[in-house]
Amino acid sequence: MAHQAGGQRPAPRPVPETCETQAYLQDYAVLLESLACPSVVVDHRWDVVMANGAFETLFRGVRRHVTAMPQDNLLRFVLFHPDAGDVLGEHEQGWCLPMLAHLRAALETYGHDHELQAIRRDLAQDPLLEAAYRQGLPHWIRAVGESAARLDGAVRLLRHPDPRRGPTECRVVEETPHVLRDLGYRRLTLVLREGRRPAAPVRRPRRPRGPGAHLTIVPAPEN
Repeated sequence: MAHQAGGQRPAPRPVPETCETQAYLQDYAVLLESLACPSVVVDHRWDVVMANGAFETLFRGVRRHVTAMPQDNLLRFVLFHPDAGDVLGEHEQGWCLPMLAHLRAALETYGHDHELQAIRRDLAQDPLLEAAYRQGLPHWIRAVGESAARLDGAVRLLRHPDPRRGPTECRVVEETPHVLRDLGYRRLTLVLREGRRPAAPVRRPRRPRGPGAHLTIVPAPEN
């Protein structure tokens, strides 16, 4: 299983209180691993609780990052990893803006959560990301509607590292059983859509290190 395979986590995940719940999660990890499609379970912070081998394979080509590895926190990966756009096609509108909307919603619900506050502080340190959050996100929501930020059912573009797949569409399916939901978890699966690929794959240059370097949602601030 792909589990805490990236950098150091700021704090350990809470341990379920009962042996029955722990046994359920162990069995659920076996179920997750049996899936051919990338699948991941996250908590309200988007910390990765468990993920299957297909998820690990999807992101195997990304460079090491201290805080934004996809196996650690999916929200941080989308926002801060310079290689996020190499795997997540149409990164800004398809992935970054929706995740900014999810961050805003999470902060409204869990405003005192230290990890969410840390993500918000890191966002504020980058002028492009901060402008995208404060200005680009509200403009985008007004233009496309709140439903565009919804992940469940959305069709997104991936650039799979397997050359037999390459650029392909995926359907994001959120399917969370009651036990996971009661723990504050959600499960997302990227259902790869066979035979539905862009006609001409575009190779993206490696981006420099630094959060926000991959964004063009809003103009760069003037010096």
